[in-house]
Amino acid sequence: MIEIERKFLVTSNAFKEEAFSKNRIKQGYLSAVPERTVRVRIKGNKAFLTIKGASSESGMSRFEWEKEVLINEAESLLLLCEKGIIDKTRYEVKVGEHTYEVDEFYGENEGLIMAEIELKSETEIFEKPLWLGQEVTRDSRYYNAYLSKNSFINW
Repeated sequence: MIEIERKFLVTSNAFKEEAFSKNRIKQGYLSAVPERTVRVRIKGNKAFLTIKGASSESGMSRFEWEKEVLINEAESLLLLCEKGIIDKTRYEVKVGEHTYEVDEFYGENEGLIMAEIELKSETEIFEKPLWLGQEVTRDSRYYNAYLSKNSFINW
């Protein structure tokens, strides 16, 4: 139940041609404090409730628990969420042995494109595609919970 991931900015739209999957995501936060986040997400035709713990010192690891819920339940829960619903399209791109999740944000976070890769360990080696830019794993401004309250267009 420990999630290990690294985050990067994306420098071009080349990933779109390489994507094998694409889903619109709408998500909100019932709690968005750094020690614990409780997220409601509708991704395509599925919905999830996710609880995440505080990040490790490296910013790469944290506790994560996720449960699928009914879409109508998620829609009701979204109405209870804190201000700042995240709207984005997620592209999945296979690179080597890993899959990158590349999020293109809309609305108040328009212009931000970010890639995440989940790893088995913090020291795992992985292939970096040409469109991968600066690493932002340790920068909490790039957490979706932060973006929901502090829009990218206002930075």
